[in-house]
Amino acid sequence: MSTPPLAGKVIVVVGASTGIGADAARVFAADGASLMLVARTEEPLAALTKDLASAGHDVACTTGDVADAASVAAFVDATVARFGRLDGAFNNAAMGQGGRLDAVAEADFDRIMAVNVKGTWLCIREQVRVMERQGGGSIVNVSSIGGLRGSSGMGAYQATKHAVIGLTRTAAHDFGPLGIRVNVLAPGPTETPMLDELRRTIPGGVAARIAATPLRKAGTGPEVGSTAAFLLSDRASHLSGVVLPVDGGFTA
Repeated sequence: MSTPPLAGKVIVVVGASTGIGADAARVFAADGASLMLVARTEEPLAALTKDLASAGHDVACTTGDVADAASVAAFVDATVARFGRLDGAFNNAAMGQGGRLDAVAEADFDRIMAVNVKGTWLCIREQVRVMERQGGGSIVNVSSIGGLRGSSGMGAYQATKHAVIGLTRTAAHDFGPLGIRVNVLAPGPTETPMLDELRRTIPGGVAARIAATPLRKAGTGPEVGSTAAFLLSDRASHLSGVVLPVDGGFTA
């Protein structure tokens, strides 16, 4: 039998309680990784951890808020304390937003920027702190096809996802000499609770995007997770600074 592609690697999954994060965690575990699962909400996080541990996977969890610097430092330190190292990170925590730009409340704009942009920066900063000491690592951030092009009704969210791509590209330059690869996924419509919310807030918008997708379907969390697993593995050892759409061909 071949060695699983993530065997021996310790990966922190940020935003792991539901949706893409939870599905990616299942993929990473099946691919042999040891996992620290992080999210703000304890109950679904604990349930996922129990399920994976019951299946024989090496997994732990802790709550954390990516918008808070002390919290991010704490869950990165907790990962090292539990597993002894940190080889990879999947930075997936984010919040959505619908509505015209002029209808977005200032407090809502500040919050989505704090979670999606500042949160990604804080995660990278703390993860690199550990990976530099080890001599390398791999970070995968999550943007969106909304970070590659615009559309009506999601301006604040799309601004954050453009920023995540910019952070990733800069990080690839900053940390490549340290042996740290940094890449970013740009999922298209993916069957998650966030997509269900968009179906309610932007009537017809999701259906129109799926209709314009060559594969004529929304993606799934495991599909995004499998792509992330490749980028986190040594099979992607010469890939850094890549913006990889996982969108069924929408941006082709």
